Amino acid sequence: MSDTVFSVFENDRFIDLGIYQAGEESCSPGHLFGPAVRNHYLFHYVHSGRGKLISPDSSGTNITREISAGQGFLIFPGEVTTYIADFEDPWKYSWIEFDGLKVSAALELSELDQDHPVWKSHDEEATDKMKDNLFRIVHHDREDTLEIVGMLYLFFSSLIKSSRRGQPAPASTLADFYVQEAISYFEQHYAEDISIENTAAALGITRNYLSKIFLRIVGTSPRDFLMQYRMNQAARLLCVTDLKIVEVSRRVGYQNQLHFSRAFRTFFGIPPREYRAKYKATSTPEWSEPPKH
Repeated sequence: MSDTVFSVFENDRFIDLGIYQAGEESCSPGHLFGPAVRNHYLFHYVHSGRGKLISPDSSGTNITREISAGQGFLIFPGEVTTYIADFEDPWKYSWIEFDGLKVSAALELSELDQDHPVWKSHDEEATDKMKDNLFRIVHHDREDTLEIVGMLYLFFSSLIKSSRRGQPAPASTLADFYVQEAISYFEQHYAEDISIENTAAALGITRNYLSKIFLRIVGTSPRDFLMQYRMNQAARLLCVTDLKIVEVSRRVGYQNQLHFSRAFRTFFGIPPREYRAKYKATSTPEWSEPPKH
């Protein structure tokens, strides 16, 4: 049996940086998690032992990476990943799930990206601070939200400093605010019949303005982002539940199963039923929600 501690945090709409969950686990030999799709960034720090991470690089090719004590690994939103504890020396790790408007820009200053998801320390002092704040978040003993978010900022700052190659991330703008509000709206209403027009109206801006700033800041259109978000949610449901395809379709905003299946196949290259057969986990305890470590 694995020894697990975890906490799920309320999403209080902190735009620049927000926390979703954190925890710690001493894994049993061969403990497997995945394949799974994440909606947010997920960082693991390995305290002891070793294991393997299977994740796609920027070209979409799955790469298996060996990770040992003193290292960490970052999982990016939308990736299908699997990680496995070593059978002889299983790892103990802490994890934290986070996201926000500044995360992507800040990570560009570090050595962490899809092609290099394994974290290695280049600054002992920053690493000690990172581990200390991660420990405080995991074992937070019900501190108030602002204190937890303060710890998260300190953790994230030290994570970047311990593996950095540039200057501080740029400050947020009003456009950043609207983009993050649009993303939050998608997260809350993706299962409904929403459009880019009513999303923009809910924010009090025009559709053209939302499309312009969304493309500039995120790198894709809001329509494509919403479709990607729905498809990633559908992939997660296919992997972690036994829901019928028609129910998965409805839960991600498609009332017509045929339209959903076509969109899913266009996005992933295979139909939903084949995707489930290929990626659905065979072990059950690790797939209960929460935790999503």
